Amino acid sequence: MKILKEIADWTYSLAIALAMAIVINAFVFQPTRVVGSSMEPNLHNNDYVFVSKLSHTFVGTPDYGDIVIIDSRVFRERGVKDDLADPVSTYLSVVKLAEVDTHIWIKRIVGKPGDTIEIKDGQVYRNGSVLDEPYIKETMRAAAPKKVTVPSNQVYVLGDNRNNSSDSRYIGPVPVSHVLGKVVWVL
Repeated sequence: MKILKEIADWTYSLAIALAMAIVINAFVFQPTRVVGSSMEPNLHNNDYVFVSKLSHTFVGTPDYGDIVIIDSRVFRERGVKDDLADPVSTYLSVVKLAEVDTHIWIKRIVGKPGDTIEIKDGQVYRNGSVLDEPYIKETMRAAAPKKVTVPSNQVYVLGDNRNNSSDSRYIGPVPVSHVLGKVVWVL
């Protein structure tokens, strides 16, 4: 009987610790792994980053230049269920027990609500002024000009490796509710 009580105590303690870890990862702080080359030269495939989730939890708008993780499924609502499920799959990917969810992207904020973002001649303009972007990998290949006004409660995100990045040029502005956190530390 003493062994059964000990096993029950350990099981209870592990369940509480796991629940606390999920809540912390969902709403406070989360490790994650970079997948792909869209943020080169600053972040590389398999780099580990730590993300503060406080801006997402308290619905804050990120600042220009912030590197954030987003849910790229911009045409669906996010709920608490997503906030709880995403960290579990991300944690499993960090310890390499599962692949990273392909809908979670890491990008840089270049536009906030009300900004007009224009991409022309390989340059990004915000409200008519060309952005100084020393962090990008290389000059963006010229494509068809694009001009977007960022709606309220949304942001415009781009990868630092503009020639190899899926970002707001393809999915459009991202709802602030889909900005899951800000990268605060890179390993």
